[in-house]
Amino acid sequence: MGQNFVHDPNTVRKIVATAGVQPDDIALEVGPGLGSLTLALLDNAARVTAVEIDPVLAQQLPITVAGRAPDLAGRLTVIESDALRVGGAQVAAAGAPTVLVANLPYNVAVPVLLHLLAEVPTLRTVLVMVQLEVADRLAAGPGSRVYGVPSVKAAYYGSVRKAGTVGRNVFWPEPNVESGLVRIDLRAADERVTVDRTALWAVIDAAFAQRRKTLRAALAGWAGSPAAAERILVAAGVDPRERGEKLGVAEFAAIAAARA
Repeated sequence: MGQNFVHDPNTVRKIVATAGVQPDDIALEVGPGLGSLTLALLDNAARVTAVEIDPVLAQQLPITVAGRAPDLAGRLTVIESDALRVGGAQVAAAGAPTVLVANLPYNVAVPVLLHLLAEVPTLRTVLVMVQLEVADRLAAGPGSRVYGVPSVKAAYYGSVRKAGTVGRNVFWPEPNVESGLVRIDLRAADERVTVDRTALWAVIDAAFAQRRKTLRAALAGWAGSPAAAERILVAAGVDPRERGEKLGVAEFAAIAAARA
């Protein structure tokens, strides 16, 4: 699924309102496209930094803003870059972002989201528009049929919830799928589970690579053997017969810590 641009003003207002953008916020927008959401963000935030991979769209965006809202043009910074590669320092150069608002293409939605959550520690709130099934996965809790790696990793950063659905008719070109809004209210770094994130990611990835197996079996490769996995799980207070899809962030963090 490629990029589809929102053209409906009511949807744009809904996105900005759902993100809770305040006058002192610095908004980070990914995939601004034709600029309809950019203009709404500029109208509500102190500044907007927009990351756009398409050079033609990146060059056009300041022109569009200058023509439509000349008094707000000075608040906009455009970074022509792949959102998967943009660095935190580059993003923060025009001011440390406090809210991320993004219309993410299906095929890169989760990688882009996780990359920016890691790179931009000043964010307090995230509001992303993604394909509906991705929204369901991101917001899923332990035990849900669609709970998986994206769910756990997003939950590491904060409280995740679905914040509405978006119909196909508000996009150009019109996609063949429904979209959903996901809001993440982020925890401060010192409020997250105290375990190395790389180690935590490794155990999450291992647990869901074979999600139908018990953790004793699924984590055997990660731990070195089924017996080693069982020892680590017992030390972490987790039943070795349990499956990864039943565990929350805290349990995965305990497993990672028990191996360290």
